[in-house]
Amino acid sequence: MISKILANVNFTKLIDEKEVLLFDLKNKNGFHCQITNFGARIVSLIVPNKFNKLVDVVLGLESIEDYQKDDKYFGAITGRYANRIANGKFAIDGKEYSLKINNGPNSLHGGQDGFDKVVWFAKPFINEIDEEAIELSYLSKDGEEGFPGNLKVKVIYTLTNSNELTISYWAKTDAKTVINLTNHTYFNLKGAGEGSIESHDLVLNADFFTPTDSTMIPTGEIISVKNTPMDFNSIHKIGTRIKDDYLALTQANGYDHNWILNKEKSDLSWAATASDDVSGIELKVYTTAPGVQFYTGNFLDGLCKAKESQQYHFRSGFCLETQHFANSPNQENFPSTILDVDDTYTQSTIFKFGLKN
Repeated sequence: MISKILANVNFTKLIDEKEVLLFDLKNKNGFHCQITNFGARIVSLIVPNKFNKLVDVVLGLESIEDYQKDDKYFGAITGRYANRIANGKFAIDGKEYSLKINNGPNSLHGGQDGFDKVVWFAKPFINEIDEEAIELSYLSKDGEEGFPGNLKVKVIYTLTNSNELTISYWAKTDAKTVINLTNHTYFNLKGAGEGSIESHDLVLNADFFTPTDSTMIPTGEIISVKNTPMDFNSIHKIGTRIKDDYLALTQANGYDHNWILNKEKSDLSWAATASDDVSGIELKVYTTAPGVQFYTGNFLDGLCKAKESQQYHFRSGFCLETQHFANSPNQENFPSTILDVDDTYTQSTIFKFGLKN
């Protein structure tokens, strides 16, 4: 059976003469994932806990109208450039480009109307091993939000029968540009709206992180996590050290930083494991990206119109955004985010769910 289009009036709308819909992927084990083509967003992800009760572990909103007003990027694909670019400026081959400023002095997640605010073309399908998937595609035109080149983008979500949500990214350009795509889903493994994520356990496969200035732009330094509250190489509760008097944490009011994953190549490898004792749900993350932005919902304030009358308060969700580093176009020592006309951008991330041992 093809993935289902849900008859939900809250998610059926015309925007810019394009049809917005809500799609439902499911696997043979009872997992469900709802995705809208507005912002290519994950709206919900329903998995069983240790009591075999189905739990929605993704923070989502009530309607498309709420997503149109959203400034927290719930479940969205962010781009053209995920994370921040300092002062909204970068240069390619000596030519400077200016982006829309939407985060203090900087450009964040593609600008004022990034990929989270556009309608993607949706094509649900069944893959060759009978798993439900959806391909979402978008043409970002030359000059959109200030970026050069006509950029064709595709994102494929697949809900596998191995209880994984896989995300595959692809892009081509007709002029040299910069690109950095990620998914900005907030997780709470107790269940969306079920309180703080500070009691969750976390491991990050990273020995170094990139510190930032007061506007959350990387300084260019690469700092060891050893003997700091940024060290998640062994299991720690998210909240155990989050209030420590450590500059990176006080600047961001919690965790909101890029960890450099322990890898030499862009092969798919393990990046992180999060789990919750109450639900028993465990999330393992694998990616081809060089970094992961771990964010603890420091700007959630309980004011958004959340689904099923839930409330998303401060630190009620965490993000593991697999990506390149913030401000890479302006940092020569960071991995390049340049996409040339003869190149193809690809990235893959797997969110694998199971029960904690």
